[in-house]
Amino acid sequence: MDRDQDELQFLGFHGVYRETSKIILKWRKIFAQIMLALVLPLCVIFLIHSLVSPLLSFKILVHEITRSDTWKEDPKYRDLSRKLQKEWVAFWLVRLGYFVFVFIFSLLSTAAIVYTVARVYAAKQITFKKILSVVPRVWKRLMETFFWCFALFFVYNVAAVGLLIAWLVIVRQFLVGPALGIAVAVILLILYVIGFIYITMIWQLASVISVLEDAYGRKAMAKSKGLIKGKMALSIWCFLGVLVCSVLVEALFESLVVLDLVPIAVSIGVGLICLLLLSMLVLFDLVMQTVIYFVCKSYHHENIDSSCLSDLGDCPSEKQKPGQLEQLQV
Repeated sequence: MDRDQDELQFLGFHGVYRETSKIILKWRKIFAQIMLALVLPLCVIFLIHSLVSPLLSFKILVHEITRSDTWKEDPKYRDLSRKLQKEWVAFWLVRLGYFVFVFIFSLLSTAAIVYTVARVYAAKQITFKKILSVVPRVWKRLMETFFWCFALFFVYNVAAVGLLIAWLVIVRQFLVGPALGIAVAVILLILYVIGFIYITMIWQLASVISVLEDAYGRKAMAKSKGLIKGKMALSIWCFLGVLVCSVLVEALFESLVVLDLVPIAVSIGVGLICLLLLSMLVLFDLVMQTVIYFVCKSYHHENIDSSCLSDLGDCPSEKQKPGQLEQLQV
């Protein structure tokens, strides 16, 4: 299907999902290679962490409770203390390894998939070797954008917790009624969720901008904030659709694999199915984020330099060399 750039702005929720599906199916071979090389390891790490972390946490909890009921002079107390030290070290090493590898593969997957969709939209030849050669060019840009967005989330969460604590103090000091206290707390929670989703939308679009444009870090976030105006509702609905599917897959994994409520053969089968579904969802989500980027560009009538999209790292900025995305060969 050929689609002019100006037509993209009219895509709605179903249109974005349909466009994303068509891109993946049309170029399924290259996306399968990306999924096997980058997305699948990311999901393996995520599911292994979901399996190992609760087991370590439960073991630590049991030993903590047992030690609290044991006299300090008892040799058993010292044995439990040594075990707990080792278990806490193992717990934090697992956490550290999880965050490091998830961080690396997330950036690699984002760079590879966003660039691939850009090549599709620029109607350029796509090879897996070419895709991998681009990743080092945008690695630092994506990483800087990630740290700025992470800092924004950190400040936002600290402010939210501070506001909640302040309200609890007010409730206690001024004897605010329970009905009013709960009502205000619920309102604060709703506002927090709205703000959290908004920052997430900014983060996702800023990641795409960091790959495709000469902007990253704070500049990418600022550009993302302006670009998403007018298409915020579309972005949120698309995000929530993928989020609901992800939660369902994680719930299936938790209930039938982590909790070990079924025979081992069934657990292995369910685990593999969840791994496949989660990998497909991550791939779909990253392609969808790139499609939304093009929808926003079209909505704001911003020209897209197709040569920049096809040869990342060697292209001038959009202000220096404006161009037109000719057609979408999907």
